[in-house]
Amino acid sequence: MQLHAGDVGYVWQSGPERTAAALRTWRRDGLLLGVGLLDGPDLVRMAVAPEAREDEELARQMADDVTRPDGGVLPEGEASAEVLWEGPLREALQARGWKPDEPWIPMARDLAAPVAASGLRVETVGPALVDDRVAVHRAAFAGSKFSAERWRAMADGPAYADARCLVGYDEQGAAVAAATVWSAGPGRPGLIEPLGVHGDHQGRGHGRAIAVAAAAALREMGASSATVCAEGANAAAVAAYRSAGFEPGAEVPDLHRAG
Repeated sequence: MQLHAGDVGYVWQSGPERTAAALRTWRRDGLLLGVGLLDGPDLVRMAVAPEAREDEELARQMADDVTRPDGGVLPEGEASAEVLWEGPLREALQARGWKPDEPWIPMARDLAAPVAASGLRVETVGPALVDDRVAVHRAAFAGSKFSAERWRAMADGPAYADARCLVGYDEQGAAVAAATVWSAGPGRPGLIEPLGVHGDHQGRGHGRAIAVAAAAALREMGASSATVCAEGANAAAVAAYRSAGFEPGAEVPDLHRAG
């Protein structure tokens, strides 16, 4: 599970300048091979091009840049790196003193077969439904600053051309769950980021239902699979995705550097 185009698209709610300032790239002969996204001042989330996954020279360079304060990625002191796959980059970081930390569970649902109905009435968000999308998000994630203005900024970003926001409504017409799905193009894995259930409507199967609806939307968009990465400690989220047909992969911890 690597950094996805949708992760960058979701950050776009802060505007193009802040999104660009949060990105780090590694190139060789003009070819983009590695990407890092600063998710706050002390966390970098990373990806490597498929053809460079076993490139040890690239791994050493990226690990050096991430580890050294003058490398232009992270400041000195305590920090975390999401490198949620096995290979030379993870090995190179651990050789430089990074230690396994919080576990994550990559989960995926293959989209070769049709997806059954979710059981919720699900609408694609446009200007008329933005307030419902924002209300569900803020009620699902304590302390969230998501707003209609942030949604519009995100929707104006280039990655959102291959994305949809979904809101699910119960039988009484209340907005109870929401998700944003991101395609990386036909035949490629799609991403769910984020997905949440309104705090007043949890424990009623709405998480499973909106996850199924998200998978269906990605299939319509041509994605080969629907993917998500769940915190290992969040048993409820893992159970909801499993019930929606997502298969868990091996648990992978992120990497942490002590201060």
